[in-house]
Amino acid sequence: MTDRAVVVVRAGALTTVQDLGRTGYAHLGVPRSGALDPAAVRLVNRLVGNPETAAVLETTVDGCALRPRCAVTVAVGGAPCPVRVDGRPAAWGTAVRVPAGSVLDIGAATRGLRAYVAVGGGIDVEPVLGSRSTDLLSGLGPPPAAEETVLPLGPDTGTGTGTGTGTATAVRGSVDAPPWPGPPDELVLRVRLGPRDDWFTAAALRTLVARAYRVSSASNRIGLRLEGPALERSRHGEPASEGMVLGAVQVPPDGRPVVFLADHPTTGGYPVVGVVREVDLGAAAQAVPGTPVRFTPVR
Repeated sequence: MTDRAVVVVRAGALTTVQDLGRTGYAHLGVPRSGALDPAAVRLVNRLVGNPETAAVLETTVDGCALRPRCAVTVAVGGAPCPVRVDGRPAAWGTAVRVPAGSVLDIGAATRGLRAYVAVGGGIDVEPVLGSRSTDLLSGLGPPPAAEETVLPLGPDTGTGTGTGTGTATAVRGSVDAPPWPGPPDELVLRVRLGPRDDWFTAAALRTLVARAYRVSSASNRIGLRLEGPALERSRHGEPASEGMVLGAVQVPPDGRPVVFLADHPTTGGYPVVGVVREVDLGAAAQAVPGTPVRFTPVR
């Protein structure tokens, strides 16, 4: 059994392995999946010297705790949260060397929802269709982390200067910094109308871009569910099932929009009133329930 591994001590509400996703398989019914906040993943990977595509841990709401079997370099980013090593405060948003056998505790998010934990060498679980991401909809990839789960690591990146004993230390020579604006107080989503905007009344389209919505507590990795004014349809029934893309704004019969996120289905039978720009979806991943949401139209 290799010592290049971390053991999950506390799994938290939902901790999954994520990278930048498995693209190119929608025609087989396989969603992209991957981290909901890819900018945060790229940053924490750079901080520990990994390729940006390396797999990390994505935590939800209350973090997780890990015990490395060997000295490792870690970085925690995404949602701001307390970080401790053996009970002592450690830095968030920078590279830290954690000794073998110590407990790295990522606490509850103080803002936002999802923190990202990069470990030097990356989480080296077996890839499925070119990605190590957990897909909650299809079940592909590793299952969500549980207590005592052992997660193998890739080869040491060589980042950091720790000796592997003693207390955690900040890594000298780290040149990156987290240029991250933080979770939004109001989520503004740029949306291009179509392809099924003709299924809605003119008043509904005005409502979509003029009225405020709120993030629902029913949101998850599949979609950002919204509370607010219902969108009135101009047609009865439902369209034939068709392909769905990341950021699609699907409107079920209750009229409340759902913005599809990384684990979205590849087909759907409700009309899509518009598609949100992909670069806006990282902020959506950090929007807590109750966050105001506004759509702004773009061409």
